[in-house]
Amino acid sequence: MAQKYVTTAVLAALMGYTPSTIRNKLKDSVLLEGIHYYRPFGGRKTLYDWQVIERDMKAHSLGNGLAMPGQDDEGATRG
Repeated sequence: MAQKYVTTAVLAALMGYTPSTIRNKLKDSVLLEGIHYYRPFGGRKTLYDWQVIERDMKAHSLGNGLAMPGQDDEGATRG
């Protein structure tokens, strides 16, 4: 079973990017806090939800309308 939450370094390896690209280009533009990543207990450490990121990447690459951040597979808003 794959890890649910991963660090920036692990996410970079999974996606084929550098950690700095994740932090400087993707975070807060396509990877959104509360959907794709979390800061546990209000700290500085960032943990990414790999399952959500992978799902959204696949949906976006298929060109369907499911790639909208914050929505589930039926189009309902996630909280």
